[in-house]
Amino acid sequence: MLLFGGRSAEHDVSCVTAAHVLAAADPDRYDVVPVGITQDGRWVRAEPAAGRLVAEGPEVQPGDVLGGGAGPTVAFPLLHGPFGEDGTAQGLLEMAGVPYVGTGVLGSALCMDKAMAKDVAAAHGLSQPRHLAFRDVDLDDDFDGAMARTAADLGLPVFVKPANLGSSVGVTRASDPGELAAAVKLALGFDEWVVVEEAVVGREIECGVLGYGRLRASVPGEIRPSHQFYDYDDKYAGMAAELLVPAPLPPDVADEVRRLAVAAATALRVDGMARVDFFYEENGRGLLLNEVNTIPGFTPISMYPKLWAATGVPYRRLIDELVDAGRARHRNRAERYGRSR
Repeated sequence: MLLFGGRSAEHDVSCVTAAHVLAAADPDRYDVVPVGITQDGRWVRAEPAAGRLVAEGPEVQPGDVLGGGAGPTVAFPLLHGPFGEDGTAQGLLEMAGVPYVGTGVLGSALCMDKAMAKDVAAAHGLSQPRHLAFRDVDLDDDFDGAMARTAADLGLPVFVKPANLGSSVGVTRASDPGELAAAVKLALGFDEWVVVEEAVVGREIECGVLGYGRLRASVPGEIRPSHQFYDYDDKYAGMAAELLVPAPLPPDVADEVRRLAVAAATALRVDGMARVDFFYEENGRGLLLNEVNTIPGFTPISMYPKLWAATGVPYRRLIDELVDAGRARHRNRAERYGRSR
């Protein structure tokens, strides 16, 4: 079952991703059932339209597609952002006893919340850019003072992000105090928590991880944005960013990227798949962990599949490996928690 769409601001990205997975899945191995979640939370059976999947069609109840012996064997959540990538869909699938692709409840929630993920990564000794996190209620009494302290602590420019969102939605580069205040207010329109990070002058390096139990890492890739940073338009609209796979890195640095990618994913309880993003300060602090994405972009031209294709795992086989990892995780947990399915 392809589970896509969802209630987050990344709904459209999810629909495009699901269409590509549907087209690539081996028809001799899978009977694919696409189920869309509309932006108001309704579950519908979906069909391709104009070369993509849309969350439109006859309405169904989650129990209709999740439960019963005749139901789907494995769910493949392609839900970016809140209400899908944050552990909520994973919790529903756990309660229904349905195997699923990707990271479990805890790892999904941790990686989705950038503020908490940074705390956990720091506790494991992983180097990161300097940052601050705020909750909306913490800013009510002295917003201007908090902004002034943030600028003094981190310097300007900074990047401001909603803590629980992806695909660069709501992300702003702020170069002066006025832009910082506006950026924080914008981010708080998407989430009650906001993260402010120092602007790092460095290369953007990404690495894929894959598997269950013992994760393995892909070759690293590099993103060269066409804008000031790798924003939503660069990723999905203009797609003018240059993706270099493999990244032009010295062998020892490439090896360190792979080691750190597995270390970060392990610290954050990742299973199945993730894309681990770094900044690389060549003449400074070296590799700095940016974030870990548990449901990365998954079209054939997205970085995660491109990384694995360059590592010897083409798109169709990547789908197979992810499904197999999800089934292995389910069997392992069922043995320990006494579930029969």
